[in-house]
Amino acid sequence: MKISRPVTHVIYDLDGVLLDTEPLYTRVTQEIVGCYGKNFDWSIKKDMIGRPSIESARHLVSALELPIAPEEYLEARRHRLAELFLTTPAKDGAERFSRALHTRGVSQAIATSSEATLFERKRTLHVDWFEVFAEVVTADDPRVENGKPAPDIFLVAAEAIGADPAGCLVFEDSPAGVEAGLAAGMAVVAIPDPAMERGPFEQADLVIDSFSSIEPEDFGL
Repeated sequence: MKISRPVTHVIYDLDGVLLDTEPLYTRVTQEIVGCYGKNFDWSIKKDMIGRPSIESARHLVSALELPIAPEEYLEARRHRLAELFLTTPAKDGAERFSRALHTRGVSQAIATSSEATLFERKRTLHVDWFEVFAEVVTADDPRVENGKPAPDIFLVAAEAIGADPAGCLVFEDSPAGVEAGLAAGMAVVAIPDPAMERGPFEQADLVIDSFSSIEPEDFGL
């Protein structure tokens, strides 16, 4: 289990990588689409995760032929998610791994498609842990012109921590995020949800089940 190139810095997606928020998104989205007799499953969600909120909403509304605008869907889910995010749990092994890198002096950043206000709620239970990350770049950062799968957010994060993109290792759980990391010229480790097919992640440098299956030494850190 090795990455062929030297790694100097690490950048993480947030949802589904560091924090286990994806079940919350699924729960709330099903509550909304269920009002219209629709079912939300991974056949739809796989093309939504990792992308900017409005793009994901447009895909949802189109795929399920919902009689609402994407903006209405986002507004409908906003208050419910804000409440649920206050108790967001960590993904298995994520804190242990990132703290181990911090102890070794490895600079780390978060690059998330979440807006800043939602990020703040998601980290409520994890304030001490999140101090190990030198920078957090959110989707509404003005420096991020295009969302994933464009490489913008990862390039901004790399610049913020003084990293050469070629030396960055990205952890992602979505096909769009993997594509973005590769487009940024970075090595990418994919951590797909168990419900997702592995095919869309074939381009990643490495695919793992969770952080519990890796150690910093696997990447020369």
